[in-house]
Amino acid sequence: MRTIDFAPLYRSVVGFDRLAGLLETATADAATGYPPYNIERTDENGYRIDIAVAGFRSDELDIQVKENLLTVTGRKAANEEPRRYLHRGLAERNFERRFQLADYVVVTEANLADGLLSIALKRELPEALKPRRIEIATAPAASLIEGEKAA
Repeated sequence: MRTIDFAPLYRSVVGFDRLAGLLETATADAATGYPPYNIERTDENGYRIDIAVAGFRSDELDIQVKENLLTVTGRKAANEEPRRYLHRGLAERNFERRFQLADYVVVTEANLADGLLSIALKRELPEALKPRRIEIATAPAASLIEGEKAA
């Protein structure tokens, strides 16, 4: 695994500390790799995150959004039945996945089906930020002076 040192970035730029923090968070989250996920663009302003959460029930999953940070947490309930595994390949571990959302991106819905947690997102720009068309007014034609003929 490679690690990236962002210290030179902090020394040479002013006001971009949030960007450097986002880069550090992204590289730290990528190191775990569990659970796997897809991010898909569904239309011009729509996105979907699909997370493989096989074995988790909806009451064991938690989705929160706070200050443009989407956090998906899975906590398995303790299984008190003693089991003797010959092979254990299914991961039943707790997890926390974080996704940094851009401004004006909101979560519209979340669904759990067939072991996939699908989270729909949409960018909703306020009216003040949307482009608007400005009508161009034309100056009124200069009035003719009496006695002159129009050309």
